[in-house]
Amino acid sequence: MDLTPKRLILDLLATAPRRSMPVAALIAAADLFELSENCLRVTLARLRAAGIVDLDERGRYRLAERSASVGRQVSAWREIEQRVRKWNGGWVGVHTAAVSRSERRAHRHGDRALRLLGFERLEAGLHLRPDNLSGGVGAVRQQLHELGLDGKAIVFGVTALDDRAEQRARRLWDTRALRDGYRASLGELQKSERRLGSLPAHEALVESFVLGGHVLRQLVLDPLLPEPLIVAGERQALVDAMSRYDRVGRSCWTSFLRQAVTDSASKRVSSVRNVRGEAA
Repeated sequence: MDLTPKRLILDLLATAPRRSMPVAALIAAADLFELSENCLRVTLARLRAAGIVDLDERGRYRLAERSASVGRQVSAWREIEQRVRKWNGGWVGVHTAAVSRSERRAHRHGDRALRLLGFERLEAGLHLRPDNLSGGVGAVRQQLHELGLDGKAIVFGVTALDDRAEQRARRLWDTRALRDGYRASLGELQKSERRLGSLPAHEALVESFVLGGHVLRQLVLDPLLPEPLIVAGERQALVDAMSRYDRVGRSCWTSFLRQAVTDSASKRVSSVRNVRGEAA
């Protein structure tokens, strides 16, 4: 897998139980993927300078506040079905024409926010999604702004599209690809879960991280379409399988990272004793 240090760091911090991790654990994880310690430290420094990660008083790295909303979105995959409600046929619209194209950062953050909440473009400057997320338009508006949507964008409810626009809206998502993706990932999770216990520890850690990360991103970016646009039960089957797989993989990784921190502490103590011995 072509895994970058940045992707490794952000994935680990987004899924860490306490939302933070000591550098020793990050270095040990990087070594599994043959990423050098120097490369990892350079990437950490760049992410910190960019305000994407912070170093707390205990020497543990965590996602910075500006990244926390994305981290919460990532963590919410387990409660997917609690995030949706029955669809009454309405839509949530976002009008972005007032956001200047020259404001690249605003557009980049806005595009990410729209993608994370499953919006697709109906017309230039107009994005839609079904109004089936819990809390309705108001909650979606708040989430979009927390995720970086520019304040000049207008978020509103849509209840009376004409027949032609309605049909176009319902075809914005490739539902066949979504369903094929659910089934394919479900099969991969089941197959991997059966063999993880028989793999060498190194291979089990790598496979669970790679496959788990792939399915996690799939679920985080899922548009959460309602029925009748898609069969919601297939999505929930994947969530259930991922929950089981996550427990297995997390158990392996927790033990590995804990041992990495212990080993690092032992090395520091040993190094201090050697220095003192030489000084004496």
